[in-house]
Amino acid sequence: MFEFLQSKTNKELEKILLELKLNESNNYKDAAQLNYKEFVEKYHELDAAGKLNYKQKVNYSEKLSTYEVKLQGFTHKDQKPYWAGDENTTNKPKDN
Repeated sequence: MFEFLQSKTNKELEKILLELKLNESNNYKDAAQLNYKEFVEKYHELDAAGKLNYKQKVNYSEKLSTYEVKLQGFTHKDQKPYWAGDENTTNKPKDN
């Protein structure tokens, strides 16, 4: 009846998204991945419980899709440690 009064946001999901954005911007890759997983789980939990209205579902499903693509390959696992025996390291002392 009063759909125009319903918010497009959910406090629980917004808190997780804020942490996700902060971790992503600070290049905390593993923490950002954990926040994304937490976001997905909480979204599905709230959706299944009927606690999200139509506007919230649309809003958060778009954010889910965006972060799913954005965070692919956003991990430290493929990062090479340049300090461990890399011949092309700029910090390596030169032999004279």
